[in-house]
Amino acid sequence: MSVDFLEEKARFILYKALVVLSIVIIMFLTIKIGCLIISKFVEKQNNLRYSLNIGKAKTLGAVLGSILRYFVYFFGIVAIFTECFGTISLTFAGIGGVAVGFGAQNLIKDIINGFFILFEDHFTVGDYIEIQGKSGVVESVELRVTKIKGLNGDLHIIPNGLITTVTNHSRGAIGMLVAVDLPHSEDMDKAIDIINEVCKKLADGCWDVIEGPTVLGISDLKENFYTIKVAGKVKPMTQWENENKLRLEIKRALDKAGIRLAYSKTEFVKDVQNGQEL
Repeated sequence: MSVDFLEEKARFILYKALVVLSIVIIMFLTIKIGCLIISKFVEKQNNLRYSLNIGKAKTLGAVLGSILRYFVYFFGIVAIFTECFGTISLTFAGIGGVAVGFGAQNLIKDIINGFFILFEDHFTVGDYIEIQGKSGVVESVELRVTKIKGLNGDLHIIPNGLITTVTNHSRGAIGMLVAVDLPHSEDMDKAIDIINEVCKKLADGCWDVIEGPTVLGISDLKENFYTIKVAGKVKPMTQWENENKLRLEIKRALDKAGIRLAYSKTEFVKDVQNGQEL
């Protein structure tokens, strides 16, 4: 094997390596610049007079970014493959296409379902939803998957093709519900008047409240206590905060009026023969 042949081979390999490296760099820069443009588009929605809802803008931005990456990866890999192995024969391409087609069925299903989710507006980034038993805030809706973050910090990544039923807790007014247990020894009418007053103050002083809250009445009667139920409607994602706020204010108002909350009653049965409590 001559030295000239080895030098020629080395130059050929170096040339191919530089071409592949150039393709990879172009892919990286295309994705970087494209994602930057998409990000700027999403940010501008806050300042435009006629613009998309910020949640929808973020959702569209995530999908566009996902489409960009898939296209760049696909054409980049084809370019690298062609550069390294030359022109692919029609027969080989046909066999490869059939194999990829069978393997890509789930991918195509995910992508199609992702488009339906986007254009039918099932949910957007920032919505609190439940899918397949997993609940959380939508982090991103991408071309193939949807990412939701649970309240405990878990990130759930769900293929769009598996999404059949969605419960969206962020559309329209959201119900809030508070139950107050009081012993039978406490004046029921007085307690209801106090709780109604607390509800009125919360409604007047909180922008999140859409309807109520109001006392529904006595929802339960037990041997040792009765339950007063309070319900109202608030803006999405504020129900937990407002329920906690209402419980706190009700507790303070009842304490001030000298009304005690019900408590769990533990009974002791005494074994007379052995003198022990059971």
